[in-house]
Amino acid sequence: MIPGGGQPNMQQLLQQAQKMQQDLAKAQEELARTEVDGQAGGGLVKATVTGSGELRGLVIDPEAVDPEDTETLADLIVAAVQAANENAQTLQQQKLGPLAQGLGGGSGIPGLPF
Repeated sequence: MIPGGGQPNMQQLLQQAQKMQQDLAKAQEELARTEVDGQAGGGLVKATVTGSGELRGLVIDPEAVDPEDTETLADLIVAAVQAANENAQTLQQQKLGPLAQGLGGGSGIPGLPF
């Protein structure tokens, strides 16, 4: 309710919504360009993902490669990618959280991970 009993200015509300949408799109583009890392095995395996979760790189230290034990290497790779994705999710919450709150709290908004 607007003080004085007036109706909300629809044009103003539409402009605010459009600005929030533009800010959200800009933040999503920035996330797609930003790279974050995760590692496992004390740095034997390092994964790089974008802020939106796309795997961009994987570095495996030769010490992690044992032809007799590829299962451990696979576990290290999965752990490094998971760590990188957790870092990406933290970055998403930092960048998109305030914008989502401005759109009504963030919960239930399609396409947002929180």
